[in-house]
Amino acid sequence: MTNSICCLVFLMNVLGSPFTFAENQNEERDKTTILQPNDLVAWCIVPFDASKRGPAERAQMLKELGITRCAYDWRAEHVPTFEQEILEYQKHGIEFFAFWSTHDEAFALFEKYKLHPQIWQTLNDPGGENQAARVEAAAQQRLALATRTKVMGCKLGLYNHGGWGGEPENLVAVCKRLRVLGHDHVGIVYNFHHGHDHIEDWSKSLNMMLPYLHCLNLNGMNAGAQPKILGIGKGTHEFKMIRTIIESGYDGPIGILDHRPELDARESLRENLDGLERVRKEIEKPGSGDSLP
Repeated sequence: MTNSICCLVFLMNVLGSPFTFAENQNEERDKTTILQPNDLVAWCIVPFDASKRGPAERAQMLKELGITRCAYDWRAEHVPTFEQEILEYQKHGIEFFAFWSTHDEAFALFEKYKLHPQIWQTLNDPGGENQAARVEAAAQQRLALATRTKVMGCKLGLYNHGGWGGEPENLVAVCKRLRVLGHDHVGIVYNFHHGHDHIEDWSKSLNMMLPYLHCLNLNGMNAGAQPKILGIGKGTHEFKMIRTIIESGYDGPIGILDHRPELDARESLRENLDGLERVRKEIEKPGSGDSLP
């Protein structure tokens, strides 16, 4: 065996085959596909937009940012433009991905346009003498909506919003109960900005919720919610939490949000897109994420 071949064999034994390197890189890229702009969901961009965009401007903004899915939150003032929102999304190739809470007019429009968005609804604390009673009561509170969304062909996402109903353990328990009652379309929409109490046990909480997750909405994360809403990449904990998501094998929808009424929605979405891109690069190749840890 020549010296050059011996050296090559030695390097391959120590460092691994170049094909293995390439395969590993491709695997990491595959895992982080869910962090790419065209796979993301825009959330909290309607009533929180400082620029007060209408449906046409909003759809155009999303298209320009490369975001192709929107979860629609609303206030009473937006009801008259529900249909226009749908039409503008269709015009610009934006998926009407989810709808906040319930509204008969919106539900009628979903039937008219053959749309099947996820329906996001908070889980309340119904009270009860023990945990089993509370879980049963909470499931019964959402049973009618579970039945209605099943008929509509829409997933129902129980949305963490703090308190008893925001705890992963309780979200999972109510999901399980509703599924026993025949509603396999019920799952969980988990929001980082309502999950600061679970920064330290995020891996445990994620694994518990993983079989039920319909969407994960990201946020910059500092202990104590200081501040509650923060751009991705600006906090001290979200990189580790997002890496945990990637390592878990989760391949479902990922959301980024505005939720800051003092900011133009484009500005806040752009900040999150840029921060998430740094996170993605750092996960794929440690050391490439600029100022990320």
